[in-house]
Amino acid sequence: RIRSWTPRSPSGPPATPGPLAHPFWCPPAPSRGLTGENCRPRGRELATMRKCLLMGRSGSGKSSMRTIIFASYMARETQRLSATMGIEHSHVGLLGGLVLNLWDCGGQSRFIESYLETQQKQVFSSVKVLIFTFDMSEMVEADLQLYENYLDALSQHSPDAGVFALFHKMDLIDSNEREAVIERSRQMVLERSRGRQVTCFGTSIWDETLYKAWSAIVYSLIPQISLLEQQLQDFARISEAAEVVLFEKSTFLVVSHVTRVEYPEQHRFERVSQLMKAFKLGCSRFKAMPHSLFLTNSLFSALLQEFTTDTLLLVVTGRDVRAPVTRMNVDKARPYFEHFIPRSWDEQG
Repeated sequence: RIRSWTPRSPSGPPATPGPLAHPFWCPPAPSRGLTGENCRPRGRELATMRKCLLMGRSGSGKSSMRTIIFASYMARETQRLSATMGIEHSHVGLLGGLVLNLWDCGGQSRFIESYLETQQKQVFSSVKVLIFTFDMSEMVEADLQLYENYLDALSQHSPDAGVFALFHKMDLIDSNEREAVIERSRQMVLERSRGRQVTCFGTSIWDETLYKAWSAIVYSLIPQISLLEQQLQDFARISEAAEVVLFEKSTFLVVSHVTRVEYPEQHRFERVSQLMKAFKLGCSRFKAMPHSLFLTNSLFSALLQEFTTDTLLLVVTGRDVRAPVTRMNVDKARPYFEHFIPRSWDEQG
């Protein structure tokens, strides 16, 4: 069977359709000088900065989750972390030129006072996302009042910023009561949010919930994400993949996914993130980094492979699609996505 495929371009006229010999994915060749490293933004002036505030009361687990996601700590290793004093700044490079400017704000009383008074404009200006962490082992009225005060300051200086509420340390709550506790806490937070849209997650450093929450946070920061999803949909359809998942390479956070077959497991992406992060850390002890992983059983085949400079791609197919075919499709798509991902940030610098 012969098909034609026209990739959706972020700008300019559509590319000339190329022949597609089923089931191979054949994008048009990108313009000269826009493949591999040459297509990546050079220098800070081309980077897309996203300021993110990580806030909450002292001891709520902010630094622990930050080091697990962005510094490749194991959960048990966070026990040696000391309390954050003041604000710890970190710049985390994600896709292409997208840089997460993360402010981990200490939650001691003297620092909270300065955030809301002397440093309010500096802290709360130009914010893209506020992440407020609630310690579910002892969530009290003071936490909600602090959340309310931070939200007032955010509304004054960054009214368009997104807001995430993380109900952390859920592993300390009885498993039979967790859903009810999360829903009850969500209602309390929404009542204090003055009509503002807030996304809530229950999290723990001991399971995949942490990856689910932070994947959603990063997803909200990516400009023109719908264009990237359209490209993945085309790739999945033409490759006859049941599911395609794009992961950020260093953190294993889910950037985007396309699902063409329904699966009963709701947390499969986050579990893959957690397992592969642990596998990667294990390999690093032997100074070895996995390039790809292929699994197959009686129901499906799955290939996890390096994709672009900053991403990994998971492709799930039926047993009738051979591994070499899937690898070929990934290899053929790589130059186009390497070119496309950095350009997709241009609209919202």
